Formats: sequence, C-alpha cells, structure tokens
Amino acid sequence: MVVHRVSNTISARRSGALISAFVAVLAVPLLVSGAAPAAADPPNMIGVPPQIPHAIDGTVPAPPYPHLRRIPQRAVTPGMSRRLQELREAVLPTPSGDPFFDRWAPDLAQRRPGELLATRDVTWPAGLLVTAPISSARQIKFATRDAIGRPSFGTATILIPRQAWRGRGPRPILVNNLPIDSLGAACTPGATLAHGLGAATGFTDFFPPSSQLALARGYSVIVPDHQGPRMAYAEPTTAGHIVLDSLRAAAAYNPKLFGRSRIGITGYSGGAIATNGATKLAAGYAPDVAPRIVGATLGGVPADFRMLVGSMNANLATGLFHAATFGIARERPEILTMANHAAQWIASSPLKNVCVLPAALAGQTFMPMQLMSNDPDPFRSPVAENIYRVTKMSDRKSVVPLYIYNGTYEWWIPAAGARNLFREQCRLGATATYREVFAEHLTGIMVGYPDAITWLDARLRGIPARSTCRR
Repeated sequence: MVVHRVSNTISARRSGALISAFVAVLAVPLLVSGAAPAAADPPNMIGVPPQIPHAIDGTVPAPPYPHLRRIPQRAVTPGMSRRLQELREAVLPTPSGDPFFDRWAPDLAQRRPGELLATRDVTWPAGLLVTAPISSARQIKFATRDAIGRPSFGTATILIPRQAWRGRGPRPILVNNLPIDSLGAACTPGATLAHGLGAATGFTDFFPPSSQLALARGYSVIVPDHQGPRMAYAEPTTAGHIVLDSLRAAAAYNPKLFGRSRIGITGYSGGAIATNGATKLAAGYAPDVAPRIVGATLGGVPADFRMLVGSMNANLATGLFHAATFGIARERPEILTMANHAAQWIASSPLKNVCVLPAALAGQTFMPMQLMSNDPDPFRSPVAENIYRVTKMSDRKSVVPLYIYNGTYEWWIPAAGARNLFREQCRLGATATYREVFAEHLTGIMVGYPDAITWLDARLRGIPARSTCRR
C-alpha cells in the first residue's frame, strides 16, 4: 500500500472520506458475506457495495504517472485513449539494462514470426549454471506476436549438450517452460543464464532438473522467456506464441540441429500456462512446427481463470493473483480501465518489478481484488468475462499429445481445472492422458514429475503416445 502524508489542514470532507475508506476495507468480509452471489460463486468472488469504490477513489488521489510526448513502442495501444496508453507505459516493467532484452526493433511489423533478430553466446556463465556438460549456450532474439496479434519480440536460450545423441533421427529438443511467475524484467531465466545468479534468480530455474536430465540424455534444450518483453505473467496467448516462435527461430539459427528434430514441451504451474498456450495454438499459429511436437506435459496447470478467482483471491495466494492480473493487463490493457486509483498506484510503483518470492509473500495482506477495481462487481464484468474466455481457449484442440497431472489436494490451483482441461481435449479429439497425484501444488511437482518426464522421454525417443480418453 502506498502511504501518503496528510497535512494538518486536511478538510473535514477529505477526513470523512478517508475514514470511510478504512471502514470499507475493514468491512469487506462482512459485506461480501452479506451480498447476493451468483449460484456457483464462492464468497471471495462476490461484488461489494458501490460506495466502496467511490470511497477509495475519493480518498486516494490518482497517481502522477507522466504525460508523454511520444508513446513508446511497447505501450502503443490502437483504439485506446492517450492517457490509458500513458498508464500502460507506467505499469510496464523497468528496463533490465540489457539491450538484448529491452530494445524493441522499430521494424517488427515487417518481420515474420520466428524471424531471427539477434543472437549471442552465453556459454559463460550458462554452462556453469545448468550443472550439466554443454558444448554451447546461445541466446536468440526473434520476432513474434503479442496476445492481440501485434508485433512483438521474444527471447530464449538454446543449450546444446556435449553428450552425443545415439538414437534414431536428429537430436531431439526439449522446450523447458519454467514457472517465471514474476513482473520484473530481471526475473527471467534468460537474464540469469546471461548474467549469472542474482537476487532475481528463481529456485525453479533449476528445479525440477528437466534441463539437466535432457542434456544428459543428449537432447538439446530451449528455455524460452515466455512472458515476453512486457513480462505478461499468466497470459497464455503471448506465452504460446513465444514458445512456438522460439522453435522457428532455433531452426533458422541452425537448420541442421533444430529444423527436423522431434520436440517435447514441459511446464509446471506458470510454465504450464505457456505449455497449454503453445499446444492449443500450434495448429493455427505454427502449422510448420506443430507436426514435430511429439508430446507436452502440463503439471499444476492454471487452466481456468474464472476458477482461479475463487481459489486465489483474498487469501494467502492473493499476491500471486494480483501479480497475474497485472501481468495479463500488460497485454490486454482493457483491464486497466477497471483499475481504481489504489490499483494504479500499486501497478506503477516499484512493485511492478517484483519477482516471484515478493509476489508470493504479498499474499499475507489478504487484499481482495474488489478493493482495486472501480467496478464494485469486477469478476462478473464484461471485461472479466472476456478475459476468462480468451485465456481458457476452450475451443482449441491440441494437435500435440498431452500428459496432464495435478495434485488432488490443490487449494489454489484446483484439480477440477486440470480435469476439465482433460475432458475438454478429449471431447475435441485430442490424444491426452490425465493423472492425479496425492499432493498439493508445492509437493505435486515432486510427486507427479517422475511419471510425467518418463512419459515425455518416451515421446522424444519416438514411441507414440496412447490416449486414455474414453471415446
């Protein structure tokens, strides 16, 4: 929360509004429990009385984000007001200081998705960090498209093992979608592999050891920075495009090594969002790449954002829930039209650069998202309904065989979402397998991982997947 100094000459009207806002914050649990919900909505999805948004905006002034002479390329939003585009720029992450990750090429609109923009050698320090013998590590920068189809760029790191590939055909490729789950530009696996360990390095950059196991088997590994240059945490279309275009760019970089190989994709939690997006978009967005993708594993997958509102808002997961909302808003700025002054202060403050740990710890505030919206019923608004629809992509069939797994005792990312994803893909005719493990989210990655990675390894060795869908 942003703390303001209030002068001794504050008016009685302003004081009254301030008291009203504090009362509103303290009264939310009572107000929520007393409102009339939709039949299936849990209490933390229920709207609040309209007096609360008015009290908050009447007390908290609008943040002084700057008026700009020119809207930067990353914030240009056709059809939106100039002031909203200025707000969008204010909530985007502070540049990392590395032009490879920060610079937007001015001619992106003329570049094909997957077209190489730049490459660089990062064998040092990446070779030390991956703790498996590699012959080289290369970062690639390439053209892609954002969530609404506008020109953008992506980055990824290619790891080539020293271990020889002795199987049939070209050396397979594992795409390892790590759970970045952050808002800051320095919080990506690419930044760590290029510059070494730092405060922004995530534990899940190295665990579970998917990259190490793949390299030891002689597979090449691609690690995409799948949240993109805007750090759009939890946006599946952006992530899916970047994953698919990283494969196109790798093939352009070295057609012999990456142009004909079998491809497997893996991801857990935030990484599963990217994997889910890539598999659902592959047929339509990258039909040149899709036939080579032989399997994908998705664990602890946040597949239904409507469901996640009920499981993550106003509890210990609320920090990550807010971060994900701000992350999606960076790609879909219509969400910003619903942000009240308090939300605008938070989204444009240094908190816009947090990595996963501070975001997770913010859950201790238990702050309901309703207090950050100018709509008293934000979760049933037209904007929210559209976000639920476009992020779920329930009409998209995966042409990639899927292995979906989830902890039975998940309370933040419920198993019901993964079960529904499996049923959805079976109904659409996909090849899919579902496994539920005796675990919750943090232990589910350990309990479910061995079977999942064994399944994917079989696909990379050329063994076809069998579906467990009931036909």
